[in-house]
Amino acid sequence: MTTTPSEKAAGVSLGMPQLPAPAYPDDVRARLEADAREIIARYPDSRSALLPLLHLVQSEEGHVTRTGMRFCADILGLTTAEVTAVATFYTMYRRKPSGDYQVGVCTNTLCAVMGGDAIFDELKAHLGVGNDETTEDGKITLEHIECNAACDFAPVVMVNWEFFDNQTPESAKRLVDDLRDGKTVRPTRGAPLCTYKETARILAGFPDERPGAVEASGGAGPASLIGLRLAKGEAPQRRVVHPRTAGPQDEAPAEHLSSHDAPQQTSASDPANPAGPTAEEGE
Repeated sequence: MTTTPSEKAAGVSLGMPQLPAPAYPDDVRARLEADAREIIARYPDSRSALLPLLHLVQSEEGHVTRTGMRFCADILGLTTAEVTAVATFYTMYRRKPSGDYQVGVCTNTLCAVMGGDAIFDELKAHLGVGNDETTEDGKITLEHIECNAACDFAPVVMVNWEFFDNQTPESAKRLVDDLRDGKTVRPTRGAPLCTYKETARILAGFPDERPGAVEASGGAGPASLIGLRLAKGEAPQRRVVHPRTAGPQDEAPAEHLSSHDAPQQTSASDPANPAGPTAEEGE
């Protein structure tokens, strides 16, 4: 909505509609159209391509602009309202300029009690920004995330959706400092780090052409697979999570991480102590 200076001073709005979003320059639109046609061709129904197209326009400007949404609507034959409804629903689509590195700190239950809240508070103070805000140099956008789906490596920080496991406030501050200084930063597991715009293009469905990036993507970490190995009768020989004070390349002693690494004597496995029905209160 737009207002005049006098309306702003009075704190009122007459509800005047926004002007149409500007179009991309001709050369940019031609390039994006070629990419968009490639994406749309993957789907039997063109409107199914909306999610990757939003990633595509995000890779152009670092966030989903009104111009980007207008482009998606035009090429898919949708209304801008339909595109806006989708772009505002998913948090992976940024709605305002953001940094080269999206640093997300998990503050969901397990990560929080393991130190995620402390990490987030330390980073806010260290970077001088709040949640969903970007540093003045345009390098870092900080946000809290409800879950990074890596509870067995808690507390977890993600940078452009790559994992940095078992973090502490100090290691997280070193991480963002290295990113701002342009140093090479390697995720705990997964592909090498790239910028947010480059990540968005990959999420749009285009191949990651960096040498060795695909091979490095890997799969689940050792801590995620420990249950499967125990089910197969394989006893763990090494720690599955590195101490937070050690780097991912450090050798760890051959010992169990915790009592959770091995089956325990529970009622199901201990005939001497079978589980019985729980009595109702008052019985």
